[in-house]
Amino acid sequence: MAAVTDKEVDPIIRKNRELTAILEVSRVLTTSFDLEKNLTLVMSTLGRLLDMQRGCVFLLDPLSQELRIVAAHGLTKQNIRKGKYRIGEGIVGRVIEKRTPMVIPNIGKEPLFLNKTGSRPQKDGISFLCVPIEFKGEVLGVLSADRIYSSETGGVDDDLRVLKIVSSLIAQFIKLWESYEEVEKEKEDLKRQLKGRYSIENVIGVSDRMQEVFEAVHRVAPTKATVLLRGESGTGKELIAKAIHYMSPRSGGPFIKFNCASIPEGLLESELFGHEKGAFTGAITSRSGKFELANKGTIFLDEIGDLPLTLQPKILRVLQEKEFERVGSDRTRKVDVRIIAATSRDLEGLVSEGRFREDLYYRLNVIPIFLPPLRERDEDIPILIEHFLERFNRENNRKVTIDRGAMQALINYDWPGNVRELENTIERLVIMSRKERITASDLPVSITVRRYKDSTITITQPATLREVEKAHIINALKETGGVQARAARLLGITERQIGYKIKKYGIDVRAL
Repeated sequence: MAAVTDKEVDPIIRKNRELTAILEVSRVLTTSFDLEKNLTLVMSTLGRLLDMQRGCVFLLDPLSQELRIVAAHGLTKQNIRKGKYRIGEGIVGRVIEKRTPMVIPNIGKEPLFLNKTGSRPQKDGISFLCVPIEFKGEVLGVLSADRIYSSETGGVDDDLRVLKIVSSLIAQFIKLWESYEEVEKEKEDLKRQLKGRYSIENVIGVSDRMQEVFEAVHRVAPTKATVLLRGESGTGKELIAKAIHYMSPRSGGPFIKFNCASIPEGLLESELFGHEKGAFTGAITSRSGKFELANKGTIFLDEIGDLPLTLQPKILRVLQEKEFERVGSDRTRKVDVRIIAATSRDLEGLVSEGRFREDLYYRLNVIPIFLPPLRERDEDIPILIEHFLERFNRENNRKVTIDRGAMQALINYDWPGNVRELENTIERLVIMSRKERITASDLPVSITVRRYKDSTITITQPATLREVEKAHIINALKETGGVQARAARLLGITERQIGYKIKKYGIDVRAL
């Protein structure tokens, strides 16, 4: 057998490398559905196995009709950010416009080559190959590569053939990725629909805790049952009470709200049950009470735990017998009313102390619904923030937004005033902010230095603001193992800010 010459060996080696590159690209594209990661590995593979100095995958944004780099080899992040082309602009834009490959033998002598990325300071001697990425007639983007040719590295025709094969594999992967993303989106939409199965107008919440509340409201609203809403101040008890009323058969009747803690004890009976003319000094006319006004509808007794012991038997009578007398009258009046009560107090403790009647407690506690505090429903906080931002921006003709750091700080905060405090905070930020993008440093001091939900800080009282802030920083550093970047994210501030504060307070990170 005749000996194989060097010239005969080179093409064989070249073909083997091409096949190896194509097989490796196929393998990479089937490892996952991570678009940028897979395409970046594809370009690295071409660079490593086929001596391509630089390479890019440009994808066409269907909305902006702009080509941008989603994966590259041999480019910096700064180069990649600059790589944007309109259809018809430069070589890349022309390839997608004409849907045909282009080869520039020497980009240094080609005025159409724009070098937008700035990745080629010395352009002479570099060849540029560019092929469209298409799938069944649909143009998806462009694949490009830089080459410096020599007698040992093959020719343009070989590279174009490989790039066309790779672009075809990429096109198939992109379509599979789009199908995958669509399925994932549908799954998320279905999850949201299932979570939103129990939703209430004007009440926002996608968390499991709020879904439990919504389910309870849907179940109890059509009935005649008395409902007791339990929860901290500011959790939205009145909104839930209104939802129960307007989702009930009584929605056509009145909804009367009465706060048992807002009226002096001497006037409570008259306010609730009404009075006759002359019943007491100043009673110059007869007047209907809240129960009469709520006839055929619903009465919402807020802060029922503050109801004086002397009036509790009269409320119990209305619950049991649906009757009462006005102050100064012996005439019994019948009333058809549903009672929804609410309290932020420990009724069981009040009963044990003899400050709340046990029989009234059991009559009120037929259907208890517990409203979770905001600190126990983290996933609802961003949604509530967006809702309040949209509302107060509209009301005040502003366009204020909140950056990621500020959003994280708001999520980390424990919100002792619950949704009401969050609403007031967003309104204040929208109205008082001098700029349109709020950062963590723009937030009220009470939010940036207050104890976070997941943190336990022991501070000797009374503590100065300086001591509180220092304690927060130390605690965050301990929780994150001294990693300042993570501690800064936990506190909702920047790395630069936490570095400054560590120096300011003389905190020895190594000693923590």
